[in-house]
Amino acid sequence: MDAGAAARATSAVSSIARDQDGPVFRAPWEAQAFAMALSLHDRGVFTWTEWAAALADQIKRAQAAGDPDTGETYYQHWLATLEHLVAAKGVTTHETLHRYRDAWDHAADRTPHGQPIVLTPGDFA
Repeated sequence: MDAGAAARATSAVSSIARDQDGPVFRAPWEAQAFAMALSLHDRGVFTWTEWAAALADQIKRAQAAGDPDTGETYYQHWLATLEHLVAAKGVTTHETLHRYRDAWDHAADRTPHGQPIVLTPGDFA
């Protein structure tokens, strides 16, 4: 991950959990979601102002639906915001996102614990 890009993101989006070394993640997928957002921003898909507003809206909706806002769901909101923005910007469609989510779920169900999850064509059936 580009340290400069991470520093710019953490300064532009004040809600990112961080310590003196930079962003803090509870699980590898959170770092991957963070990196995807950096990459999409670097490619001009959205500005940090757009991102921060979309993330704030996502968190408000989740809280209105009962999210206790303990911090444990922060990157779930981050991922939902990514999905919303890439569909809104025409990078992909909601249908494609759902198709891949379903395939990922199928692949995870058939993968033994501790093994890497690998998507195959059969996961999309």
